[in-house]
Amino acid sequence: MVNTGVCGTLDSGSIPDSRPKMFWIIPLLILIFFEAIADVVAKEWSLGARGMSYAFLALLCYMLANTSWLIALKRGAGLTRGAILFSVSSAILASIIGVFFYKEHLENYQILGAVLGIVSIVLVCWE
Repeated sequence: MVNTGVCGTLDSGSIPDSRPKMFWIIPLLILIFFEAIADVVAKEWSLGARGMSYAFLALLCYMLANTSWLIALKRGAGLTRGAILFSVSSAILASIIGVFFYKEHLENYQILGAVLGIVSIVLVCWE
């Protein structure tokens, strides 16, 4: 295996392509972005102050997010690595949004869970 940078290795027996080794990270970041937007729009809709247009907007953002997921997988994110990075990043981002914008409260064990999530991202990307 050849180290290609953060979160990426290349089997020494395979032929490398000309694309940057981390080309999958861009669609993964787009996935996380649209997922966060969809979560906020869905939260606003769930509070009852918004109409059905917010529900449809949330669904559209989820569709865009999952389209980016397909692209990330196609470009080499890998199901295991990509799913962990997406899931933990989305959960931490949603928690930050919930705490700071919606004044939701996290218990100490939930904060510890978020910290361990950050540690898991580091460990998954460790080469």
